[in-house]
Amino acid sequence: MKPREVTKLKISVRAAKKRNTIAAVTLMLTILAPMSAMAAPAPMNNSNLTYETTKKAVIEQAKLLTETYGTTSLQYALIDGGEIVVSGQTGKNDINDKVPLTSNTVYGIGSTSKMMLTAAVMKLVDEGKIDLDAPVVNYMPDFTMKDNRYKQITPRMLLNHSSGLLGTSTSNATLYGDNDTYSHDTFLEQLANQNLKADPGEYSVYSNDGFTLAEILVERVSGIGYTAFIHKYFTEPLDMKHTKSPQDVVNPSDMAAIYSPFYEGPLPKENYNIIGTGGLYSTAEDLVKFSRIFTGEVDGILSSKSVKAMAQEEYKRGMWPEDSDTLMSYGLGWDSVSLFPFNEYGIKAVMKGGDTLSYQSSLVVLPEYNMAAAVISSGGSSLTNNFIANELLLSALEEKDIITERKPEKSFGVTVKANMPKGISKYAGIYGGNNSVMKIKINTAGQMTVSSLTAPSNPAQEYTYTADGTFVNNEGTDKLKFVVEKNGKTYLWSRSYISVPGLGQLAFSEYNGEKLEANKLSKEINAAWAKRDGKKYYLVNEKYTSMLYLNATSILPIQLNKENPGYMSNNKIIGANEAANQLQIPGTAGRDTMDIHFSKKNGGEYLTFSGYVYASEEMVKPIYSGKQSATTIQADGYAKWFSVPATAKGKVMTVKLPAKGAFAVYDQTGICINHSVVSGKNNVVLPENGRIVFAGEVGSKFEISLKK
Repeated sequence: MKPREVTKLKISVRAAKKRNTIAAVTLMLTILAPMSAMAAPAPMNNSNLTYETTKKAVIEQAKLLTETYGTTSLQYALIDGGEIVVSGQTGKNDINDKVPLTSNTVYGIGSTSKMMLTAAVMKLVDEGKIDLDAPVVNYMPDFTMKDNRYKQITPRMLLNHSSGLLGTSTSNATLYGDNDTYSHDTFLEQLANQNLKADPGEYSVYSNDGFTLAEILVERVSGIGYTAFIHKYFTEPLDMKHTKSPQDVVNPSDMAAIYSPFYEGPLPKENYNIIGTGGLYSTAEDLVKFSRIFTGEVDGILSSKSVKAMAQEEYKRGMWPEDSDTLMSYGLGWDSVSLFPFNEYGIKAVMKGGDTLSYQSSLVVLPEYNMAAAVISSGGSSLTNNFIANELLLSALEEKDIITERKPEKSFGVTVKANMPKGISKYAGIYGGNNSVMKIKINTAGQMTVSSLTAPSNPAQEYTYTADGTFVNNEGTDKLKFVVEKNGKTYLWSRSYISVPGLGQLAFSEYNGEKLEANKLSKEINAAWAKRDGKKYYLVNEKYTSMLYLNATSILPIQLNKENPGYMSNNKIIGANEAANQLQIPGTAGRDTMDIHFSKKNGGEYLTFSGYVYASEEMVKPIYSGKQSATTIQADGYAKWFSVPATAKGKVMTVKLPAKGAFAVYDQTGICINHSVVSGKNNVVLPENGRIVFAGEVGSKFEISLKK
């Protein structure tokens, strides 16, 4: 689950309400309805049920996702007492409807892969081969970091996100149709050059790198490759025939089609070569089969002790906001071990969601009721998938008379203004979160506005001070409060209920920003950064099959903000060539921090972070506008970037590609108009003031011809 997914969801909700005022009114009436009673008799025997009501409800919601909320295709399944009782799919597998969707259509499941990895670690715990609380270095002596605190990291900390690792090091991990293991094979080298952002165990903050390290841990301790391990101990005994990794033979025609707003047709197969972190492929039916581990319905896979340990409240071991309804409450692997709205009924629910660039998934398990739901999609969001998974389970619980009526949707009620103490105003200022910077203003009348410095086009949000010491929006769905934690840092605590017409409600409770301290720079340092302001940097060390070349992330603009001096976004400038993200935020808002470094080489400047290397625009030369030219990848392996001069604009560029190379062309806004790996086309009309990148193995030669 990602903060930007929450933002996208809120935007889509506002748009849907504008389109459908009847649904909005219905939603309001639901919120104002009286509280319903709940009973919990013993579950009914499945043989007495047809689940027709559940099937009808999920068909309607799935149709809404594919027709209104941008999901391309959707697959879902519900298991009850070991039997798959609901299974279906909705949407299109291709634009022309020539390839049907089936229950065997395979999707990427993104970070839901982490549950298989967590189970793998716990399998080795059961066998006495791993101690959850022993240092990882005991098992991997070659694991080292610049920060000596790494020796304190334990397997438990990898699985509950409290290791202190920076977050996500995925250089050359996300490739089209390419299962290259480079990212996995060089991961320990990447960590060796990194620092930690917190003491191990201090707090849990979402970390992909912790799970990539755990994948290598499983391989080292077991002595076999990770893919072989999960097949031996999980997919084969659980009859998960359609669950694969990039290291397996996976027929692209068996995969759900994926699309991008940057390209008209279907994209090639997506490979996330950090398998344990987010690289598995599966089906909804296979995922609910996997869930039987957590309901205790299968023997010989994991011990009940390990299953119970995975569902414990691991997030409470470190700094965390006070408990309330939320989507995030980490266990071992699980995103939540007390999922809303099931907590409203006294039902324990555990959940894991995942998002890649193309696929999304959500798995929700009710361990005490032997039930689970899985929803996987192409396009959309794991958050919207979670709505469908929740509906499958809630509706089935109603049919089984475990719950008698639905609880009404929640809000904080009508906003009632109160007199604000004078001391509250001191909390105004600049706050940093995940890839975001917010400006908070508070006036003496108790009105607060929150605006985005990183997305200035987004409208400012307004809040009113209320008697319980929080600021609440006019709709009564968002509540903010300032908290000074034991580490002395000031946080913006956000609680919210997000209701989506026709789908349901999600709850969030998290620190979504940390107050940034003033950072006055010397004249020399300020001058060095001022030269970079407004410049663009170009990705040069990704493999030619990289998915990043299709996205705007291949061109990175440097933008400093006068309202936030001393920072590059939320990264604190600590030298003429250095900036570091020093945020100490648990949950998701503090994820994916990075150290940024600039260096001079080959007559230009390079920007490096998280394993990625970008070259400054001074190194982007105009492509030769004559009829014939060539470029060759040099010994450093870096991609070669060129600009499109006025003399080449509108010409057709044809490229004779090497065996292991590709090129991509971007318009002047940075949108990719042709990535040869995706399109299969080696010719393109050059756009005005565009950019071209050639990437390939060392020595790869690209022969270029231009004609009108």
